[in-house]
Amino acid sequence: MGSPERYDWLYLGFMAMLPLILHWFFIEWYSGKKSSSALFQHITALIECSSAAVITLLVSDPMGSLHIRSCKVVMLSDWYTMLYNPSPDYVTTIHCTHEAVYPLYTIVFIYYAFCLVLMMMLRPLLVKKIACGLGKSDRFKSIYAALYFFPILTVLQAVGGGLLYYAFPYIIIVLSLVTLVVYLSASEVETFKDLLVRKKRLIVLFSHWLLHAYGIISISKLNNVYQDLPLLALVPAPALFYLLTAKYTEPSQILADGANGH
Repeated sequence: MGSPERYDWLYLGFMAMLPLILHWFFIEWYSGKKSSSALFQHITALIECSSAAVITLLVSDPMGSLHIRSCKVVMLSDWYTMLYNPSPDYVTTIHCTHEAVYPLYTIVFIYYAFCLVLMMMLRPLLVKKIACGLGKSDRFKSIYAALYFFPILTVLQAVGGGLLYYAFPYIIIVLSLVTLVVYLSASEVETFKDLLVRKKRLIVLFSHWLLHAYGIISISKLNNVYQDLPLLALVPAPALFYLLTAKYTEPSQILADGANGH
């Protein structure tokens, strides 16, 4: 009869973001530079995942409400109750365990199922109508990619749900830092001026900043608002450090300095 704690909601938010971020990545990857369909596909993916999240909450107990009842997570083993089915005579196993972390384990599967159904209902029609700049073989590649990563996410939740529950804040921060540096490096961004050349670069930067902030909030849990909120000032630090030091790590510059005997 309890309610999810703030950390529980942050965990569910992380699991809800995963398919959306992967959708956006593969849409961008396969849309091509000249395609005007990417924006519409991004918006459609957002609508799909948002609708799936709302529907999932509505069908969860109590039905018809965005409020959900939950059980408190005490330890890692709570996520794997199926490993603790009793064997009174050491021969016959009684399969009587239930979900001790209800609904944090099963609600994610329900959400992924709705995401998949909504994607198959909406995206093919949209892509067929607006993806004129792509070849026939490339139009549906972002959808095919989803048909691969949804089963992977499902297995990840089934096997590692408990580990993700405790590790997701650190996963967010590490992966968002790595992907931001890779993107800036691949885009040859070395100065603040390079960032302002294209709006897309600013969008990617701000998106990563939001992920940084989400990770910091998840780690601190905002138990002490006055102490934890100032930590958000660290969000721009990695990007600023990269931009300030990128010119000193340029390979061509290092080779030139070496050739000159510096």
